[in-house]
Amino acid sequence: MLNIMKKLSLLLVVLVALAACASEGSSDSEEGEENQSEESAEGKTQEQESDGNNEELVVDLDSTPSSLDPHAANDGISLYVMTNIYDTLVRMNQDLELEPSLAKSYEQVNETTWEFKLREDVTFHDGEPFNAEVVKMNLDRVLDPEVGATLSFLFDMIDEVEVVDNYTVQIHTEYPFSALPAHLAHPGGHMISPKSIEADYEGMENGENPLTAVNENPVGTGYYELEEHNSGENVILTKNEDYWGEKPNFERIVFKAVPEESSRVSELLTDEADIIYPVNTDKVSSINESEEGRVKESESASMSYLGFNVEKEPLDNRGVRRAINMAIDKEALVEGLMSGVPLPAAGPLAPTVNGYSDELELIEHDVEEAKEILKEEGYEEGFSLDVYVYDKTTADTAVYIQSELEELNIELNIEQLDIGAYLDLTAQGEHDMLVGSWGTVTLDADYGLYPMFHSENAGSAGNRSFFSHDKVDQLLEEARRSNDEEKRLELYEEAQQIIIDESPIVPLYHSVLLAGLSEDIEGFYQYPSSFPYLKDVKKSE
Repeated sequence: MLNIMKKLSLLLVVLVALAACASEGSSDSEEGEENQSEESAEGKTQEQESDGNNEELVVDLDSTPSSLDPHAANDGISLYVMTNIYDTLVRMNQDLELEPSLAKSYEQVNETTWEFKLREDVTFHDGEPFNAEVVKMNLDRVLDPEVGATLSFLFDMIDEVEVVDNYTVQIHTEYPFSALPAHLAHPGGHMISPKSIEADYEGMENGENPLTAVNENPVGTGYYELEEHNSGENVILTKNEDYWGEKPNFERIVFKAVPEESSRVSELLTDEADIIYPVNTDKVSSINESEEGRVKESESASMSYLGFNVEKEPLDNRGVRRAINMAIDKEALVEGLMSGVPLPAAGPLAPTVNGYSDELELIEHDVEEAKEILKEEGYEEGFSLDVYVYDKTTADTAVYIQSELEELNIELNIEQLDIGAYLDLTAQGEHDMLVGSWGTVTLDADYGLYPMFHSENAGSAGNRSFFSHDKVDQLLEEARRSNDEEKRLELYEEAQQIIIDESPIVPLYHSVLLAGLSEDIEGFYQYPSSFPYLKDVKKSE
């Protein structure tokens, strides 16, 4: 207990110092955000007075999307916005069950063929009809190596997309893949207007970068459509009056970029924002104790982790990685920084994910053993490393880790970037370490492990540790190809054990999703993947 208290005291001192530095360096930007907030509040008040209670929903996020092209972006902010613009063939309901969406029904015809019967009453925001040819065009595009889609790994088991008739499509896979419907429910399976796809290919022929035209003109079939996108400021969506399903309650959604958490909380409590996400654990009490807001807690399928670039010295040394893993007290991290809200992570999968195992042999916290390992590996004198972060939570986590690693004579330099620069830099492997997170969107171990740890996904697809292990690759591929659920779970358990032993990452904790809501907001739901579902949101009378 004394050791934990000592760590927390040291952590408090460092956090205060970091906060002081941040205050000195950001006064201009904070002033700009304050002025912008005042203007937004005035505009929102006028619109609500004139147009009604459910005219505009304002959602504060910590940035704007990196892309609005479903085949290009796999970061949370982009997906939070895109899920309102596009639909998928299959969707996950609030009971976490798969159900038809743009497909009115689907079935597995044989081990390697899935057939989808499509809705016949759907049009895109630009008036283009939705049909089987469009499904083929979308899936062919995400798999086109010339396009280089970030999310191609979701569908790389697809061998052919066959148009049977206008509203029937068959998807043939290279091998049996029982998780295909779950992958099609991922935002990477969003259906894009054929005109937007054609414009993107035309741009490529004229020398433009792929994945550009769709981002600039994102057209889906969703219940909202794009009105305006001001990078770094906001994204404004308006209701799709021709939506094929039940229409949303609000006429407009404004997603605002508000990087400073204190500013997001302030906007929530002064009625300038209706929903804010994320909320750090240290703000929960003050929001809940106010009369203006409350925090909605939701179960998560997310893992926050410390990632190593295993291609860089000395992190290419397995013993060094294990020693760092051993030195980090995850329970103290969760208790000290996060008020005990998240669940300390045992391995790379959250308990909500199919494939999670509680039979794994874990790396226990043991500073003295960590010192011995470093001595054996020739690093007793320590070394210096850079760690990259992108927001307050990851920065605070890095500060905690920094204090822990001092006991191993490891000097940790913390570099904070905006989310776009962070994703670019770590995708290129220009980092030593990073603090990041991964949400298992499909709630299946394939998505939790294959993108993050299979060697072919090194970089932007998810494997930012650049981890390569032949046995892990083999196990993950075999699990993908198996229709025997018991066998799949055995394979995933074996793969997880190797990943823990090799330590390309240090699993830190599994989040509880915390969203701040105005007191008059009803109908808000957040999936374990962290995507907010906004169609049913409304304001109470």
